[in-house]
Amino acid sequence: MALRIPAAPFSCRVSHTRRRKGRKAVLKRAFVAPDPGRARLRTATRAVLGVGLAVTVVALSGLPLTASITGGLAALLALFTVADPTVRRQAVTTALLPAVGLPVLALASALHGLPLARDAAFLAVVFCGVYARRWGPRGNTLGIFGFMMFFATQFLHAVPTQLPHLYAAVLLGLAAAGGVRFAVWPIERRTPPPAAPAPLGARGLARATTRQAFQTAFACGLALAVGQLVSQERWYWAVGTAWWIFVNTASRGETLVRGFRRVVGTLAGIAAGLLVAVPLHGAPAPTAALVALCVFGIFYTAAPSYSWMMFFVTVMAGLLYGLLGVLHPGLLALRFEQTLVGAAGAAVAVAVVLPVTTHAATDAWIRRALLAVRHCTAESTRRLAGDESADPGPHVAELELLLTKVRVSLAPLLHPLSPLRARRERALAVIAHLDDCARQARGLAEVAADPAASHDARLTAACERVESALLALAAPGETPGAASGPGAAPHHHPGAETALAHLRDLEASLASLATPLREGPRGVFASAA
Repeated sequence: MALRIPAAPFSCRVSHTRRRKGRKAVLKRAFVAPDPGRARLRTATRAVLGVGLAVTVVALSGLPLTASITGGLAALLALFTVADPTVRRQAVTTALLPAVGLPVLALASALHGLPLARDAAFLAVVFCGVYARRWGPRGNTLGIFGFMMFFATQFLHAVPTQLPHLYAAVLLGLAAAGGVRFAVWPIERRTPPPAAPAPLGARGLARATTRQAFQTAFACGLALAVGQLVSQERWYWAVGTAWWIFVNTASRGETLVRGFRRVVGTLAGIAAGLLVAVPLHGAPAPTAALVALCVFGIFYTAAPSYSWMMFFVTVMAGLLYGLLGVLHPGLLALRFEQTLVGAAGAAVAVAVVLPVTTHAATDAWIRRALLAVRHCTAESTRRLAGDESADPGPHVAELELLLTKVRVSLAPLLHPLSPLRARRERALAVIAHLDDCARQARGLAEVAADPAASHDARLTAACERVESALLALAAPGETPGAASGPGAAPHHHPGAETALAHLRDLEASLASLATPLREGPRGVFASAA
């Protein structure tokens, strides 16, 4: 039985304050979004250091400007896309990047004068790059790096005689990025990143990576064909747009919203480029300072705002064109046209090639978020009962990532231009209740981490009630398991009292969540894509 949100009006009594808070959460801008532990700030600052060092090393080695740009791009990609759950795996993935990037550079430059063969090879790289995502974060990183190396050769119009310079630049750039990441500022050694949730999907053509490989290849092929009609020189921007729209999306609605946000961010970036990049005429010092600012902005805004990230990407691209001496207003206008072409290609692809509705994706992500709440509650209760091996921390981190996936999946309904106002209110209610659940789960985990908190028989009963409520939502028919831990007499310890309060509030949040999720014969998301 799928989780459903009704198309008909529902009777969930969400307070005006809660709805207002939900709207504010949706409308938060990138620069005021939460940054727990200042993780985004530190990562963005490290990226500036890594990319800056890469460009400096390449320049000091006597290589040309195109090589400096390539080395900086390689460093940026290594710092941006390598997302393995352990530092050791991150180092291995970084070391493997040349094994993918250098052959692709050679292939793309060798086919520079053979348009048909080049286009076919580019689409093959697109398909393989997306298909590689089935092997987890490493496959995703290697696929992106391979695609971007092919893209970079089009951007720089690289030919085989430039390969030695480009090879040296890539190796130097990756070495600089790796040195900053793993030696100078090893952020992940202290705070390992949580493992990314596994993608949705089944097997065969229904598997997410297989489906997206066909979708992306179709979208990029369409973008390539139309992009070349618009411009024989800058067609690759359309392909790049189509490619990046499919990164980290799972449904038709998500892809359409991402395409819209990319267009908005690109348009804003072009406007800024006209005001900033064009008047600079490629002046080295101010251009370098602004590129550093853009690198910071890309990393700092990537998680909370795709539009802001694209703004900085577009401004940076304009600045790099200025360094190459080819920037003019007409080029920025062409950039926007190619972005529209790529976004349109993506929209057509998700509509006709193995589409997945917003409802199906949202249903799956909500189920997984509720399962994470269940695991977090169970581990916290075991810890409070005296089991030192129990650790709710990983489940709390997983829950945060899954809530982000839910928000992304609901983005089509939450978009300000969505005409489905009633369903938008229900989607806001779901997010508000899930946020309440996550807040109580985090609080419970914090109490469980206190070694002075003692177990209490009331915790066992409360945990069983919470698990029953979770199973009723996410897995109807499944029998709750017996809560582990001894059933001691109440100690009325402050830690136990606080834990009970979190469990009661969590139970209340789940009861409130049940109404918008379960009421009515059809889910609101079924026709929202």
